Amino acid sequence: MGSLAEELMNELNCETAFTIPVFGGIPVPESVVATWIIMAFLVVASLYLTRNLQIVPTGKRQVFVESCVTFLQDFFTGIFGEHGKRYVPYLGTVLLFIGCANLIGLFGIKPPTKDLNVTAGLAIMSIVLIEYAGIHQKGVKGWVKSFAEPMPIITPINILEIFIKPLSLCMRLFGNVLGAFVVMELIKIIVPAVIPVAFSLYFDIFDGLIQAYVFVFLTALFIKEAIE
Repeated sequence: MGSLAEELMNELNCETAFTIPVFGGIPVPESVVATWIIMAFLVVASLYLTRNLQIVPTGKRQVFVESCVTFLQDFFTGIFGEHGKRYVPYLGTVLLFIGCANLIGLFGIKPPTKDLNVTAGLAIMSIVLIEYAGIHQKGVKGWVKSFAEPMPIITPINILEIFIKPLSLCMRLFGNVLGAFVVMELIKIIVPAVIPVAFSLYFDIFDGLIQAYVFVFLTALFIKEAIE
């Protein structure tokens, strides 16, 4: 258990990948390097998948891409209606990023979602978008008045939700990813043979994709609340 606690602390500590030799040295954490790798992969994949698009698709690549985009649009539009259609590109991008971030551990790279700073950054971006959606839909006056709904006495609670929502998104994603790591380490200690492989497939693939889905689904629900 002592080794597990030590390994857990190493996971919580954001190690420096390298240092940029300017201004006395700027440390670059491993999570930032992993994020750069994911960004590069998504950009290259996007350029490849959207190359030589046709008005009437004939290739399997374009049909696949259009099917995925249509599915995401229909899914999120079903949650917050046509008024929220403008937010689908952001939600789709975050879904792809978190999914890749949780799967990158299969290639021996530390997932950036194990860094609390990364999950906090994603949560802050989402809450800014949520509040923007409310202002865009209701106007500034309507957005301010919404804090007194359904009755003025709960205004402090509604204001507090601005800080509770990003904290909930941040800690849920971070806690589930870190919790999966702790469970895997315990399984490796108790049954170090074949069983960890099956559980690794579950936690690294299925659970990682589920966490990406939960994050964007909750963000979509919060947007729906903001624009209603």
